[in-house]
Amino acid sequence: MTKGEGSYVTFEDGRRMLDFSCGIGVTNLGHCHPKVSKAAADQCVNIVHAQCSISFHGPYLRLIEKLLPIMPDPSLDSFFFWNSGSEAIEASLKMARQITGRQNIIAMQGGYHGRTFGAMAVTKSKTVYSEGFFPLMPGVFAIPFPYWHQLGLPINTSEEELVRLSLYQLDLVLKQQTAPRDTAAIIVEPVLGEGGYVPAPASFLKGLRAVCDKHGILLIVDEVQSGFGRTGKYFNVEYSSVRPDILTIAKGLANGFPLSGVVSRKELTDKLVPGSMGGTYAGNAVSCAAAVAVANAFREERVLDNVSARSSELLTSLKSLRDDPEVGSMVVDIRGQGLMIAVEFASPLYSPTDPALVSSAPKNLASRVAKRCMEKGLLILTTSLYEVIRFIPPLNISQGDLQKGCQIFAESVKEVVREG
Repeated sequence: MTKGEGSYVTFEDGRRMLDFSCGIGVTNLGHCHPKVSKAAADQCVNIVHAQCSISFHGPYLRLIEKLLPIMPDPSLDSFFFWNSGSEAIEASLKMARQITGRQNIIAMQGGYHGRTFGAMAVTKSKTVYSEGFFPLMPGVFAIPFPYWHQLGLPINTSEEELVRLSLYQLDLVLKQQTAPRDTAAIIVEPVLGEGGYVPAPASFLKGLRAVCDKHGILLIVDEVQSGFGRTGKYFNVEYSSVRPDILTIAKGLANGFPLSGVVSRKELTDKLVPGSMGGTYAGNAVSCAAAVAVANAFREERVLDNVSARSSELLTSLKSLRDDPEVGSMVVDIRGQGLMIAVEFASPLYSPTDPALVSSAPKNLASRVAKRCMEKGLLILTTSLYEVIRFIPPLNISQGDLQKGCQIFAESVKEVVREG
């Protein structure tokens, strides 16, 4: 890949492809957004590295000013910026342990939080991320996410029942495996990312909040992928009105420049030991300047309005594919919010006890469809253990480019299903 411009990328061999991956949900404003690139370039001739333990720099402070008004809860007023999502997760785990004086963490089956050691320990989406690296960080326990696959239930199981069963399992974990007084935090993605693009029901997040409040446990909400407009609001947790104790952010924050953050409230961060948080490149000035420009562009260009319009068009296109008599039976599920949408296909390779097992379905549908899309000029990605393709186009994508991508996807699905 040699060049990115808006919704397109160009490769060294001359191929130009429509990008529905955004570097895994990073370039939310498209590649090389002119305002963002200019802000970064201008910052490069002022100061590039102003180490956070030595001095504040202007872009760092301006970024906080831009982020404060859009936080999902006004209590989130204390910021520390890092470089990657994994670093933000590591920081959140350290904070939870130090603030509460407890060790254990409860994570979600299907959750993904990164590949450094602490983040890897709470990642439960695939064994590939931790295979061969044991022993992992101790004190981590997992409960099922309210996703029919995780609970082995039919796809038409009610949201109420899924949530009830997941919260019941949380209650059991707190009674059988990690007592509340030993539990520092519960960590959750409000939309499973690598786990299959599954939004958490609002009632589930509210249930987690209630348990945390009852037992003095901190709620860590990981919005690394779902944040910054990806699901139609600045942060997905806004749909439930649930207050995080700690919020982790990255990806779309700086539109491709390495930057992440951990956000909490002052009454909690004041409990941290000075020097326990730090990093040589944390809150880089160029990345912060880019993030300030991102925040400005979101507001000035009415990006969230575009997400709403394009999301409706994308879902309409995908549902028409599900209604197509030729291929519709192979489409198990269409889910997601905003422009964080997934299509799940049937598979003959699922576990014999999996409710989505379809012995007559073509093998490896998702990866084959993604490959066919690439051959036709559309860069798109699979995700999860299941046969899932995810749609993460730029949030400012045009109606025409979205329609073009949807057409390529539909053609690819039909061709691969015909091939069997």
